[in-house]
Amino acid sequence: MTAHLPASQITLGILAGGRASRLGGTDKAWLERDGIAQVIRWQRRFALETAAVLVSANRDRDRYARSGLQVVADRTSIDIGPVAGIDALATACRTPWLLTVPVDLVGVNECLLPTLLAGATDNGAFAVDDDGTQPLVALWRVLPMRTAVEAVIAAGNGAVHALQAGLGMAAVRLDGVRFGNLNTPDDLAAAGVTIPR
Repeated sequence: MTAHLPASQITLGILAGGRASRLGGTDKAWLERDGIAQVIRWQRRFALETAAVLVSANRDRDRYARSGLQVVADRTSIDIGPVAGIDALATACRTPWLLTVPVDLVGVNECLLPTLLAGATDNGAFAVDDDGTQPLVALWRVLPMRTAVEAVIAAGNGAVHALQAGLGMAAVRLDGVRFGNLNTPDDLAAAGVTIPR
C-alpha cells in the first residue's frame, strides 16, 4: 500500500473498555501524565492524521461527552475481551479506515501510521514492537473488518490475532520501538502517572 492516506479517510478508535483488574478497577482512560488524561493524550496525538475519534468504553459516558469525545459501548454481552470493543468501533466508524490504539499505551513513535500504511495489505496491518506483537495497535479496512468481527463473535472467539489472520492483515515490525503499557502500579510509577481522585 501507499505510505499516505488523507486524514479524511481514517478514524482513530481508542480502546478503553478494559476492567483494569490489576489496578483495582481504576479507569485507565483518565490516568494522567503531565496533567493530561490518557484518552485525551491519544486524541491530541493523532488529531492531524485522523478525521474523527471514537472511544470504546462501557462506563462514564458523560465524562467522555464533557471532553467532546464520542463513546461507543460494546454491542455484545459475551465476555470476549477487546474484540467486543473492536466490533463497537467498526460499527460506528464512518471512514474507510480505522486506526486502533489501546488507551493504556505509554507512547507511540511519530511515524506509526505511515509505517502501518506502508506495510499494510488491502485489509490493513498491526504493529510488532520490540516487546512483540501488538494486535490492538492496528490499521483496519472497515468494511471487511465488520464482517470478520461479526463472524468471530458469533463463533465465540475473542482472539484478536485470529481475526487479523482471517483478514490477511500484515505484521509490521517497528524496530527500536516499545509502546509499553499501564497495567500495574509499577507501570504507573515508571511512567509518572497520577491516579485521579
